Amino acid sequence: MKEPSAPAPLDRIDRRILQRLQGDGRMSNADLAKAVNISPATCHRRTQRLFDEGFIRSVRAEIAPRSVDRGALVIVGVVLDRSTPDSFAAFEAAIVKLPFVLDCHLVAGDFDFFLKIRVRDIDDFNRLHGEQLIALPGVRQTRTFFVMKEVVDNRPLDF
Repeated sequence: MKEPSAPAPLDRIDRRILQRLQGDGRMSNADLAKAVNISPATCHRRTQRLFDEGFIRSVRAEIAPRSVDRGALVIVGVVLDRSTPDSFAAFEAAIVKLPFVLDCHLVAGDFDFFLKIRVRDIDDFNRLHGEQLIALPGVRQTRTFFVMKEVVDNRPLDF
């Protein structure tokens, strides 16, 4: 069986394509090709390679949270009762099923995980916390941080 090949390194054109698409994922291939100064056929081929090799995971719309009644951003630090592979796996398997959890990160330090959650308001969060978060497998403690102001959110990668 043939080993998968390592992705080709990114050249300056690939980087420019990625940077442009981060700014506007709906940009047409023709406009993208013009912006990075290559032919549309070459641009399409390069963009497809960037998808195929995993440099681009997806293209999706960025929804304004307030417009869909999810204006409150909450960060939750979670401490599990045990730090074992099994307890981490059980927590992770349960957390991926909760649609209100936007991000979940295993971290080092005082917490085991940080969660990023969008809700309508404090009452909405309080209900989710009491009914679902503290009932997750292995949760010993949570610490909640209500975001007062989003200074930088979902910034494009700089590379």
